[in-house]
Amino acid sequence: MLCLSDSIRQDDLCVQHGLRAVEQAQTLTELLLAAWSLARVLAMHVVESVRAQRAQRPTSWPPCPGCGKRLRSKGFVKREVTSLLGVIQWQRRVGRCPKGCDIGQIAPLDEALGVQPHQRSSAELQYLGCTLAVFVPFATAARLLRWYSATSVSPRAVWAWVQAAGKRAIAELQTQLDEVARGEQPVPERLEADLAIAPLAIGADGVMVPFRPQAGQTRGKTRWHEIKVGILARLGQHRTRTGQRVTRLYHRRLVAVWGDIDTFKPRLWLAALRQGLLSASEVVWLSDGGRGLWRLYDERFAAHARGILDFYHAAQNVWKGAAAWRDGRTTQARRWFGWARHRLRHSAPDGVLGDLAEALEVETLPDHARETLVKVYEYLERHRDHIDYATYKALGLPIGSGMVESACKWLIQQRCKGVGMRWSETGFDHLLPLRLAWVNGSFDALFQLGPCTN
Repeated sequence: MLCLSDSIRQDDLCVQHGLRAVEQAQTLTELLLAAWSLARVLAMHVVESVRAQRAQRPTSWPPCPGCGKRLRSKGFVKREVTSLLGVIQWQRRVGRCPKGCDIGQIAPLDEALGVQPHQRSSAELQYLGCTLAVFVPFATAARLLRWYSATSVSPRAVWAWVQAAGKRAIAELQTQLDEVARGEQPVPERLEADLAIAPLAIGADGVMVPFRPQAGQTRGKTRWHEIKVGILARLGQHRTRTGQRVTRLYHRRLVAVWGDIDTFKPRLWLAALRQGLLSASEVVWLSDGGRGLWRLYDERFAAHARGILDFYHAAQNVWKGAAAWRDGRTTQARRWFGWARHRLRHSAPDGVLGDLAEALEVETLPDHARETLVKVYEYLERHRDHIDYATYKALGLPIGSGMVESACKWLIQQRCKGVGMRWSETGFDHLLPLRLAWVNGSFDALFQLGPCTN
């Protein structure tokens, strides 16, 4: 430590205080925290030194964008930006138009450093703040960021960064949707050879999110809106330690939107094209009995995919029929349901439909039971081509939509349905694209698409 102390500026109290803290640290935790604080101070010195060096270089003044006259120097002006290392200040030359054009002051050094005219926080600080906000509330993200960078950051600032990054994500997605609408095919994502030949599974479901009654208003009745969520993944076989072969999801991609099925449709179609829908050896559509989702399947995916109705959702409807027909409190109802569920699962769905049809022919059947049985029968009959579960299992295909439900839980519920949470439309609409970008592997690219904002 003596060698290090002698080699660092003696007139900087922050450095010397950090060195003393490192020397006096007793535990490993104290040592690491003290070294971390010292490292930030030393890094700041490096940045200041390089920046001051560049500020002294001769400045080549560009022409005025208004009149074309070469700008003239107006001397050095102070600039300040909050960064991960703390608040950075520097002096740099600024120029103005000699004819007084209304272009403001131009700072070539700022442009060379990638700093925008009214930017108050650095790009890496915004990046880390948005990353934290993907997983935790804005207030928690601000607190973690303050600890990590020793910089005072407000939850409102984190919220504003999320808004800016979310807008970039929305704009990029809209560009891609417009290209597909014009008939242009998106470039499929590159896959490893073994994944490229694996079946592609597509699933969709909805999850409810609580919203504020009005923007900016915390009082009033909560409004619940459904968020459509889609998942696309390649199906692979994995052998457990006990030797059992199970199906696993690989290369997962998520799609989500707050809107109706017509808003969801082009987004899911775009994602499917990018995941190789047109070239996949096998495509599977998995969903529960929601009519809107199956209408989407019929309109977009039926020509390319095998539809599978979620087995557990189908069995739930069979139980409704058993409870209405034989009274759900009786042993007879439970016995028939167990038998019907087994036949549905093991290649005899027509037998279940036949039993329901025979029950409907009983003249003494109560009206409420008949109404329920009719709905169950029509439900299974409508999905007759989607309930051949024995064949699906023999092909190694999933028969449940658990992958969609787990996607809903991670993407929406874990972040957006915490205790007491209610969302504004603006806040939700711009955070959702960031969570999607994170899980889809495109988060980093959002911070290279455009200029940084305040």
